[in-house]
Amino acid sequence: MPEVVVNGGVVCYDLIGPETGQVLVVTPGGRFSRKYRGVRPFAEALAADGKRVLIWDRPNTGASDIQIYGRSESHMRAETLAGLVNALDLGPVVALGGSGGARDSIVFAIEYPQLVSKLVVWSIVGGTFSSMSLASVYVLDEIRTVRRRGIDGILGLVGRAGSWQDLVNANPRNKQRLYDLGADEFARVMWRWLEAYVPKSTEAIPGVSDSEMRGLNVPTLIVRGGENDIDHPKRTSFEVHALIEGSRLIDPPWAEDAWERGQAARDAGVGGIFDAWMHGVPTFLDFIDE
Repeated sequence: MPEVVVNGGVVCYDLIGPETGQVLVVTPGGRFSRKYRGVRPFAEALAADGKRVLIWDRPNTGASDIQIYGRSESHMRAETLAGLVNALDLGPVVALGGSGGARDSIVFAIEYPQLVSKLVVWSIVGGTFSSMSLASVYVLDEIRTVRRRGIDGILGLVGRAGSWQDLVNANPRNKQRLYDLGADEFARVMWRWLEAYVPKSTEAIPGVSDSEMRGLNVPTLIVRGGENDIDHPKRTSFEVHALIEGSRLIDPPWAEDAWERGQAARDAGVGGIFDAWMHGVPTFLDFIDE
């Protein structure tokens, strides 16, 4: 598989579409890889319009190397994406991201504005419930476990998609990378990453100050959160729209309850949480082509 070393870690990726096409980067959420259901079909639909689409395994997803450093996991991933785009000589790119990928893409645009021509984000996490939920999923168990049982305990945190053991199974180098990092440094970074998920009145989204958001100066399309989506609140999409000058806020191009339907379909084994993204392709392409 194609890969590039960025900041001492291997990053796996795929480029889809013609070499002469405008470059788009698609970043999904969670600890889900570029091979997770819905990601590649979405990228291929964008590429069918003549775009060149980059999908990638962010550090701590898929077959890429584990990376544990930085102000937050999103800041670490934004730095990695910048290194990947530069290594492949792709910039500036249109950055598209949903859920955690929306946050990663926003941080990427803030930190590396020279690499971003347009920004498209949806299913944005923010507010007390969804931020604390992420802390519970990605950080709190890690802190408790590494303090008691070290890296062996971290590798024993199984039973959820994208566990550390899943990352080792996908890339055996990751086991030694965790041991080389060590329990003390792992814990130090987890405590720092936890800070991003502590709700703050000056942060519409976890780990990104409102003042940083106000400094964004890139054409931005924001999809409003679903009416009853507690993981990606409607309110947060309005707040992000208010902070990014000149941004455009649109109603969802998919069903109002698409996230809830996607979760139910995933749990029943008949669909996935990212399947609805396909309904956004025409709208996103219209914005990109303006």
